[in-house]
Amino acid sequence: MKANKSKRYINRKIILNYMVRGYIKSETCVHFMNYHYIWCPKYRRNVLTGKIAKRTEQLINQKIRDLNCEIITLEVMPDHIHLFVISKPTLSPNTLIGQIKGYTSRILRKEFKELRTRIPTLWTRSYFVSTHGHISSEQIQAYIEEQKGK
Repeated sequence: MKANKSKRYINRKIILNYMVRGYIKSETCVHFMNYHYIWCPKYRRNVLTGKIAKRTEQLINQKIRDLNCEIITLEVMPDHIHLFVISKPTLSPNTLIGQIKGYTSRILRKEFKELRTRIPTLWTRSYFVSTHGHISSEQIQAYIEEQKGK
């Protein structure tokens, strides 16, 4: 665990050094791959509450770590999710969201019977994704965090 924490600190330090200019340096490239995703449950049902919301957040965090990405901001709302993430250039936006939605759907539907009986599939097939060049990371982060209060 301690090695993992120091690795995160080193990665965060590298990211912060390059974020001043907006770029991240890896061994083979310099990149700026921040994505803002929004997706919702089938029929936009208010199923992401209580234990389901907490478990959804845990699963997304786990999958993001498995994909070697980093969450900037994550908010699980009753009828949709906002995820602002730092990705690698080797991972397409479509692959990233597909991995997250597939992983969370499979586990959540296995653990919570109400997700199997109320809706035929957990997530809609659609999603929103945006990179940001015309607005700052802080503006996107503030927007996502403000959603919780609505």
